Amino acid sequence: MRKKTGIASFLVVLVLFISGFVIPRKTIPSPETRVILEHNYQTYIAPVCFERSNPTNFIEDSTLKRAQELNYPPHDACTDEALQPETDPFIISLLKDFHLLDKKWDNW
Repeated sequence: MRKKTGIASFLVVLVLFISGFVIPRKTIPSPETRVILEHNYQTYIAPVCFERSNPTNFIEDSTLKRAQELNYPPHDACTDEALQPETDPFIISLLKDFHLLDKKWDNW
């Protein structure tokens, strides 16, 4: 009886582990993701898009959370694309959410 329970438990854990690499999950930028607020146009700019966005001098370094609190939309398509969620395997996405792996937005 104990042997069957052990084998069943092992198989359940194995199936969950393998499915964690198969099931997709969206990884979204954290609220602390760095963005540049463009107050003149009342938009926000992703740092990777800053050079081509032609900003004014009325800018501020901030977070995505602050931009959303101000109801600022993305400055352009580049910013919108840069902040799109990534689709990762479930386990990888969880590791990114727990900061054990870097998200693409962490190094901005």
